[in-house]
Amino acid sequence: TAGGIEEDFIRCLAPTYLGDFSLKGADLRDKGINRIGNLLVPNNNYCLFEDWMMPILDKMVEEQKRDGVLWTPSKMIARLGQEINNPDSVFYWAWKNDIPVFSPALTDGSIGDMIYFHSYKNPGLVLDIVADIRALNSRAVHSKNTGMVILGGGLIKHHICNANLMRNGADFAVFVNTAQEFDGSDSGARPDEAVSWGKIKKQATPVKVYGEASIIFPLLVAETFARVDVSATAGASS
Repeated sequence: TAGGIEEDFIRCLAPTYLGDFSLKGADLRDKGINRIGNLLVPNNNYCLFEDWMMPILDKMVEEQKRDGVLWTPSKMIARLGQEINNPDSVFYWAWKNDIPVFSPALTDGSIGDMIYFHSYKNPGLVLDIVADIRALNSRAVHSKNTGMVILGGGLIKHHICNANLMRNGADFAVFVNTAQEFDGSDSGARPDEAVSWGKIKKQATPVKVYGEASIIFPLLVAETFARVDVSATAGASS
């Protein structure tokens, strides 16, 4: 999501604080503090983000006009990862290792606000979402096997599942979220619903974990990917 992208960069510029879900919105508003669940983000963090973003957007517009650069959301995320140049950023490491990050609704947040403000100062920036949907879907289509580990729901869950529809379904799937299916939402949908669409293969054995992703996912990694990595490292050293 856009929030997942921008907060990574904002936390490199200024701290986010631990608060409480029950803090009153009106009181926080008077103090210039924004609440994200139980996290508190001062208005000044977004001012710093704007100061950091505007020169980058200027350069992107210049490169688009001068060099014909076709900007996409994934290319923009890579550029921001390069510009932040901070090892605390996930997207710095994604850029450094040439790992594309797709965010089909990149404008749905503070980054979109910055693009909106900038469009009046220096108009002309174009973000091509068609190129990114081709890139994402093509990765699924041309993969021998695919697996989905989806944390949360909404847009990201549907976009990843839909990419796998293009290849008649993912071979493996793990959903981790707290949503229920009874409201008809895609977020709450169980893997078997995705099977009916051809987004997960009929012979697959998908799993949905009902839980909070920031607790569940580290445990999953520790018992799977991390364990394999540790074993491989130990074998290489011996």
